[in-house]
Amino acid sequence: MRYVLLVLCVAASVLGSASGAYAEEKTKAKDTGKNTAAVDLAPGARSAILMDANTGTVIYEKNSHDKLPPASITKIMTMLLTVEALDEGKLQLTDKVRTSEYAASMGGSQIFLEPGEEMTVDEMLKGIAMASGNDASVAMAEKLAGSESAFVDQMNQKAEALGLKDTHFANCNGLPAENHYSSAHDIAVISQELLKHERIIKYTGSYQDYLRKDSAKPFWLVNTNKLVRFYTGADGLKTGYTSEAKFCLSATAARDGLRAVAVVLGEPNTKTRNSEVSAMFDYLFSQYKVHTIHKAGDAIGSVKIEKGVKTQLPLVAKETYSVLLKKGITQEGIRHELVVPDSIKAPVKAGQTVGKLVVYQGTTIVKQYELKADADVPKAGWWRLFKRTTGSMFRAD
Repeated sequence: MRYVLLVLCVAASVLGSASGAYAEEKTKAKDTGKNTAAVDLAPGARSAILMDANTGTVIYEKNSHDKLPPASITKIMTMLLTVEALDEGKLQLTDKVRTSEYAASMGGSQIFLEPGEEMTVDEMLKGIAMASGNDASVAMAEKLAGSESAFVDQMNQKAEALGLKDTHFANCNGLPAENHYSSAHDIAVISQELLKHERIIKYTGSYQDYLRKDSAKPFWLVNTNKLVRFYTGADGLKTGYTSEAKFCLSATAARDGLRAVAVVLGEPNTKTRNSEVSAMFDYLFSQYKVHTIHKAGDAIGSVKIEKGVKTQLPLVAKETYSVLLKKGITQEGIRHELVVPDSIKAPVKAGQTVGKLVVYQGTTIVKQYELKADADVPKAGWWRLFKRTTGSMFRAD
């Protein structure tokens, strides 16, 4: 009997250490308010979260779904909609943005735009990302949607599309307003989405620059996020402060193939805010490593297309597919499986989900990636289908 108990204890210990090989996947789990890290990394924050940006794995969280005023961290969504418009070709960096009376009237952090003044989209992004310009944010919102209220509708639609449950925007810059709130969790997800647009790092990662450099009134920009200068690898994203929200920060840093996103809300001062975010980064970089399953561009497999102009649709990794491992834990036991239907009927639209890549540790699913078609596959005409059918009938064995 003692021997059996000893074997059971050893087995339980082995299973326990194996399940601890990965950071707990909490992006879809209910927030219990408990920390996944062994220590409280942000004791001064009212709410906080630490996430691996590549996999979305949550390493640490504290009241991460509390609905709180986000102050200027709001501008992460403003920047996201702006860079999406740039990447979709709806906007160019050289496009001029005119400042309305309303935009120029914004108080708080600003780049002191004059009514009627024009700046390029590139300059406005600098003013938003580095100087937290409330005026630049409204001017950009009006450029994109015609009015700030219409732009705010787009912000809320984007939040809904991202599956965010703790967020509602009332303006585009984070000035105090009724029914304007978000959570550390939701801000981390928006930050993760923004980081998919690599051009944003040019703005959020710069420590200093100029606006109106060759004019009579040059404006010196110094990034409100001091970590981009004083923490190795930090290159964004956005600070925030109001008397109600206190000191807030959504920060990102990259090292050794890892990219961290850390969000703190309700910190008592900037020193504590920066110190605790730095501690969160230190924890992730010292304790974790990334294990790559597929690199962007890798061929993963294919799916059969029924009655399409193509009979097979190749599946290619759109991004790097990876999982997070605790340092000291080997990747032994990690496997992945391509899950696709036997066939998909044409037509198939680009961006349509056609399967998934499932990553296992033993029999436990640790990560799933949706696989999407990278091109349209129209339905084949009857003559093409006829030739395909008759050709197969007379094909030699």
